[in-house]
Amino acid sequence: MTPRATPLAILALVLSIPALPALAATEPGEYLDRRAEIWNLFFRMMTVAFTIGTVVSGTIVWLCLRFRESNPKAAPTRYEEAGEW
Repeated sequence: MTPRATPLAILALVLSIPALPALAATEPGEYLDRRAEIWNLFFRMMTVAFTIGTVVSGTIVWLCLRFRESNPKAAPTRYEEAGEW
């Protein structure tokens, strides 16, 4: 092989490997139940959405409790002490 043909051979090999199982299949593929797949996708996305929502809500509650004015650890910033806004 010439040096120029080597990349073409590699490219042809890489492109033909994914097609081999489809060409060698002896049985037809399985049918998809679209309703089940859509429900599965919906369930996964809702699980992610509830997890993210819980983290965001918990962060907001923590921020409100941590930085409230009645918190004993709360100290005014240097701008609040000087009266400069």
